[in-house]
Amino acid sequence: MKEDISEFLKVAYKTNRVRNLNEAFEEYPVEEEWHKGKVENILREEEAAYNSNYEIGDIVFVKEYQYSNEKKGNNHLFVIIDQDNTAVPIENFGMLISSNLEKLKFTSNKLLEKDKINHLHKNSLVKTDIVYKIMNEQIAFKIGKVDNEKIEEYKESFYNIVKNSN
Repeated sequence: MKEDISEFLKVAYKTNRVRNLNEAFEEYPVEEEWHKGKVENILREEEAAYNSNYEIGDIVFVKEYQYSNEKKGNNHLFVIIDQDNTAVPIENFGMLISSNLEKLKFTSNKLLEKDKINHLHKNSLVKTDIVYKIMNEQIAFKIGKVDNEKIEEYKESFYNIVKNSN
């Protein structure tokens, strides 16, 4: 494990809670999301920021990926929770955003209400028990942002899950 990454990422790696994107899509299929993984259902020209300078707190739309069974999947939303800027290209670490509010029954899922800053179309949840590795080239665009207070809430939830699983 690298010594120059954040304490959050050290804990995430040590507890085996950093996963590849395909696992997120297998557990939270886009077919169950209101946007059905289609860019045109999310994108509003005035809302999406096209650049490769992503920051902690950004809500990003991750492009098509491939399942472990070689099938192509669709797109999904994530909130960037941390970054490893020592690697090239930059690695982002995100938590999945889902509009399937039935899954709020799990304590690891936190409500994220839509607002003018995050630009979500529906109230959603953030899945805080797993962190997914996202490369810049896997991000189609940024749609909004959550504040540092929310990021800290998600990290605190993550730490509590790790602590309670030992």
